[in-house]
Amino acid sequence: MADISKSLDAAMAIPGAIGASVVDLDSGMSLGHVGGGAHLNLEIAAAGNTEVVRAKMRTMQDLALNDEIEDILITLSNQYHIIRPLKGKGGAGLFFYIALDRQRANLALARHKLADIEKTLVV
Repeated sequence: MADISKSLDAAMAIPGAIGASVVDLDSGMSLGHVGGGAHLNLEIAAAGNTEVVRAKMRTMQDLALNDEIEDILITLSNQYHIIRPLKGKGGAGLFFYIALDRQRANLALARHKLADIEKTLVV
């Protein structure tokens, strides 16, 4: 079992990781973050990606899709951004966000490792 800090450290160990955060879907605020820097403000990313998740959930509801989001991928010219809503173990209403450098990252590996990290996260 890992707390938020240990889970974020594990996320930053993913090859190509630039920054990661655990975000509250209700408030849009980060419960913890690591990395980022001058070119990636994780507080702003948390708020903006909250709107992305909310919009996708509304769309799924409007389409009567009885399903769950595994993850949302945003592909930029130099980065991958993965948004992964958390389930179980008190993670409901939260999501994991990670930004990866496309030159150094393996997208399939990153998605797999995030799923593993989610399984051990206890909030």
